[in-house]
Amino acid sequence: MTPGAGSRHAAPRAAGALALAGLLAVLLTGCGASATRVDGARDAGRAFEQALASRDYRAACGLLAPETRAALQEDEKQACAKALEGQDLPVAGAVNGAEVYGRQALVHAGGETLFLSQFTGGWRVVAAGCTPQEDKPYQCAVKGG
Repeated sequence: MTPGAGSRHAAPRAAGALALAGLLAVLLTGCGASATRVDGARDAGRAFEQALASRDYRAACGLLAPETRAALQEDEKQACAKALEGQDLPVAGAVNGAEVYGRQALVHAGGETLFLSQFTGGWRVVAAGCTPQEDKPYQCAVKGG
């Protein structure tokens, strides 16, 4: 293996991990939000989970944040819907709750956690298939750069 081979995505992945750690820090220290904002985040998480459950990957891609969609396509070298289908994300039967802090949210769906951000057009998924790691940031199957 040549020097640097296999590490082509190391810097973007490291930056993504740092961004996710920062997001988690903001979420854990932020202020509460109105019921309307919590409902909006929960509804967006529910829509994403329903799209996955029905295998409507095109609709699920429409619910991803732009940077997350771009990173997924870049990493997998294919269109979002095909790339998302190949991620084998867990499909939750129900959304268990949402926590909103500023323009960021955690949505608990089954055994996984979704991270969302609020954009002008509504809430979008920035990371999916996330599971907590002992003393470390969440491990996410799909995340932005």
